[in-house]
Amino acid sequence: MSVADSVWNESAWWSGVARLALSPASMAYRGVTSLRNALYDRGTFPAHGTEIPVLSVGNLAVGGTGKTPVSAWMAARARERGARPAIVMRGYGDDEHRVHALVNPDVPVIVSADRVAGVRNAIALGCDMAIMDDAFQHRRLARLEDVVLVSADRWHEPIRLLPTGPWRETPAALSRASLIVVTRKAAAANAARHLMERLSRLTKSGQGAVAALELEALHNAVTGTVRPLSDIAGSSVLAIAGLADPESFARQLRGVASRVVLRNFPDHYVYHSSDIAQLAGEGRGFDHALCTMKDAVKLGPRWPREAPPLWYVSLRCEIEVGRAEVSALLDRVLAARTHTQTGA
Repeated sequence: MSVADSVWNESAWWSGVARLALSPASMAYRGVTSLRNALYDRGTFPAHGTEIPVLSVGNLAVGGTGKTPVSAWMAARARERGARPAIVMRGYGDDEHRVHALVNPDVPVIVSADRVAGVRNAIALGCDMAIMDDAFQHRRLARLEDVVLVSADRWHEPIRLLPTGPWRETPAALSRASLIVVTRKAAAANAARHLMERLSRLTKSGQGAVAALELEALHNAVTGTVRPLSDIAGSSVLAIAGLADPESFARQLRGVASRVVLRNFPDHYVYHSSDIAQLAGEGRGFDHALCTMKDAVKLGPRWPREAPPLWYVSLRCEIEVGRAEVSALLDRVLAARTHTQTGA
């Protein structure tokens, strides 16, 4: 567990002291965020419109909700329906945009701190809709639909705003959302559904969905060879994860393998040569060395060829509850795209 997670969620005395010391900063953050949202709500701060419909996929908390796989899933479904989507993102770290390019190689990925300029670049590339990855708080760009993700695995009360907790906004901000999607990895399906039912009442539509982010297959991070997930059944696994929520990844693997040892790093971690050498050496003591796709795009090109193979695990996004609501949301975005194209 990272120091931040310990401060945010632990009950140890030192965590409470740290939260108390940070509480003035948290109160200031709440005040600034509330004022900024009020200015956008009143139109004092304008939201810039675009020539193509924009679908935002964001969250209320920092990291670990599955924005990248859900955004990629949305893009793939839009492509299947004949759209030409682009992924537009701020691009934290050197991994998320590379993961999008790996999952959907036919979907342009535009990295820009200026999301308005990013959507304009998408239009110039011939795209007819934009999916903004991690943009719920980026209100400068108008959007047709706002999908907000909440992780059932990381749900923890009480709600504490940054820096005393991981929350950018409280659940009350869901009043701006078109749809709440509760994601789950190792969390129980019933717990995720109950959380969705609770939070969906706060959205402007009253609608929600549950998406399971399930382990799908093994991919060799160097050669691209694909193997079934069942290959790790009964085996020992060295799990490598530079994520906001590495524990959920480990718990998923423990549901298949007989022994899993987790080596976790900070989210968006930049691996040093010494890290890679140590992991490659440690991997010799396990049947498999596995990482996430987010880590594979950084580790794969640098993994020692003489070391045991490095595999990554792909994720499958499965809408367990609310398929009709998700489909209807995509229908609205596609209809707006057609409206723009025809000038109707």
